[in-house]
Order: sequence, then structure tokens, then C-alpha cells
Amino acid sequence: MTSSRDPVSSGARCTRRGFLDVVVRGGLACAGANVFGCSRDTGAAATNASPSASASAAADARETVRVGYLPITDAAPLLVAHGRGFFDAEGLAADRPVLLRSWPQIAEAFQARQIDVAHLLMPMTVWLRFSEHYPVKVVAWDHVDGSALTVTPSVQAVSDLAGRVVAVPFWYSIHNVILQELLRKNGLTPVLRGEPSLAKREVKLVVMAPPDMPPALASGAIAGYIVADPFNALAEIAGSGKILRFTGDVWQNHACCVVVLHEDDVRGRPAWSQKVVNAIARAQLYARENRDATATLLSKDGSGYLPQPKAAIARALAHYDAGEYAKSGAIQHPDGARARIDFEPFPFASYTEKLVALLKSTRVEGDTAFLAELDPARVHAELVDDRFARAAIQALGGPDRFGLPASLARTERVSP
Repeated sequence: MTSSRDPVSSGARCTRRGFLDVVVRGGLACAGANVFGCSRDTGAAATNASPSASASAAADARETVRVGYLPITDAAPLLVAHGRGFFDAEGLAADRPVLLRSWPQIAEAFQARQIDVAHLLMPMTVWLRFSEHYPVKVVAWDHVDGSALTVTPSVQAVSDLAGRVVAVPFWYSIHNVILQELLRKNGLTPVLRGEPSLAKREVKLVVMAPPDMPPALASGAIAGYIVADPFNALAEIAGSGKILRFTGDVWQNHACCVVVLHEDDVRGRPAWSQKVVNAIARAQLYARENRDATATLLSKDGSGYLPQPKAAIARALAHYDAGEYAKSGAIQHPDGARARIDFEPFPFASYTEKLVALLKSTRVEGDTAFLAELDPARVHAELVDDRFARAAIQALGGPDRFGLPASLARTERVSP
């Protein structure tokens, strides 16, 4: 990348215009723009307090952790860390995590320093750091897999999506990357504007907030969506949709959401950062080993972190029947993903590098010139700091506790 703006030294902020350029042109108005009362100012973090008061408040809050999340099972480690007291066990004072509706909202809250830790889409972190020059740092993976392409019951194969509309949660998402790989493998062309042509075998992609996807599918406004659970499970339970393909079956054990911190916290507060990752890794282990209890904790029937009923969340966490889904074609590689969703903290370099390579051929709205300049290995080195995840994994018994290779190295398998 040749830009002279260094995200580390400049501390530059991603502007609201940057979000609107990527999001609104894709069909999603960034609802709740004034998240947490944040200003629309594109300069420094907005506040009505004096500089000295702001500094004092920041000092008082240095051992707190403020969490933001979307109402999806991807957020489970952050929510379990709060609900099971794992943040408290690390000596961190954690307020109840704040639920946000869309990816633009959660990223904007993170940029405005209204939250300290969040789960963000891994491709979004690439865009934030290298296009918008915001100093975000990936310190761990949040989960692997956990998403699917859900379609209206009349769709029998990916090729049936020709001439139709499919929703993605954000342009810079693993969902968009995997969907476009699937479309191209089946001779379809993704388009972002206008009406899709059946004759030209086009599929129109639109951005939509995850909670809006099941109603849009049920009403016939879209033919399908690719998103995190439990929104796929909700459509299955309601009978309004079916899973055409699990994303983990396309890209084995892929990261979707990752745990992000502000780079100045990573550099200036390494002990605090380690405590945050310790709590999240412990929560991941708990979620892996206690899926039913986790579903209860997350659901509206339990602690109410997620607005969905336990039945949908339990299905999202545990229902991955190889026979059932192999018959339907949703699973085509039964030797691949271990579960519908899994939880592991280590951020593999091979994944970052493969993702950057695929992003270069993925259609998105907005200026994509920065992608051509990215070196995959450099992206991982600058974006990801794996030392906290390594330490947390060892403290919890080593890689095997998470089903990870002892070498903490792997080869990526993408099989659309």
C-alpha cells in the first residue's frame, strides 16, 4: 500500500462519509447514526467535556471493559464472558454489553470510543485499517463458521438464484466473499446495481441488517440471504427458508467475526488487553463444552442477551446433522467443519492471507483501489497481534483444548 497515512502514527478516524459510501449505496441506510449519542463529527472523538475532564474520565475507566455486539450467535464469547463472570474474574469491571443492530452501528461505536471491545467482520477490519486508516487491532478470533446461505424453499440449487436478489450483511464480510465464490463456481455473475438479468445469469446483491433478512425472505422481497445464525435457524424453524449451503462447508473452519481492540490500548495497556482476551478465550472454551447452557444464557428465555428464543439459538449452536444436511446438499464435505459453529481464539496467518487474496476479486461498493496494493502477509503483520491469544490458549491447557493443531499453523481449504 502506498498511502502516506499511517494508521498507527496518525490515529486517523474512519469518517461517516466512508461508511455511507460503502453501506448506503448498497441499499442500507445506517440506522441509529448517532450511536450512544456520538457526534457526527469526523475528527476526534466527540465529547462535550473539557480535555481535562475527558482525561480524568478515561483514567477512571482504565480497568473497565465496555462491549458492543450484534444479536447473533457470533457474539457468544463476548456475552458468555460477561454472563459467566469471566471478565470479573480477570479483575475487569464490565457493564452489560450493548446490543447494536447493524455492522455500521457497531463499527461506528467502536471508532467513537464508546466501546472498548467488539466483534467485527474480519474483512471489515481489513477495510477499516487499510482503506479508512483506522488503527483497529485484531487480537483473537471470536468464532469459526456459524453462517449459512439460506434461501426460499423453491430454490433447489445455487444456479436457481439467477435473476434474483440475495442479501449480505456488509460488503466487507466473509459472507460476501463466500457467496461470490459460490456464484462464480455455478456460472452466475454478481451485480450490485440495477435489476439482475436471468438471461445473463446475474444475481443482485444487496446489503441488509441481519434482523431484517428473515422477514424479507418470508415476504418474497429477496430469494435468499447469507448471514450468521441464529437467523438461518429462525428461517428453518419457521419453514420460510432452508439452508442451501453452510459457509463452513465452503471454507473449512473460517473466521467470520474477530475480537478487536483499539491499537493504542494494545500498545499502552498490554496487561489489560491480556485480561480481555483471557476472559473471551475462557468463554469460548465454555461455549464449546456447554452448548445447551450457552443457548439458555444467550436467549430471551435466559439472560436475554439475544432476542431470539432458546430453540433457535440451540439449533444454531448444536444442530449440524451430517446425514440431514448432506442429503440436502448444505454439507458437501462431511470431513470438513467440526460443528455448525465453533469457538477458538487463535488468528491464523494463513486465513488472513487467503482472505486478502480473495477480497481482491470480490465485488463491493466504494473505492477498492487499496485492495490491489495490499500484500497479504503484510496485512496480517500489521492488523493482527496474536500474542494475547497464544498466552490465553496456553493458560487454558494448550491448543488441543480448542481442537487446534499444536503448531498453531494450518492450510486453508476453500471448496465452493
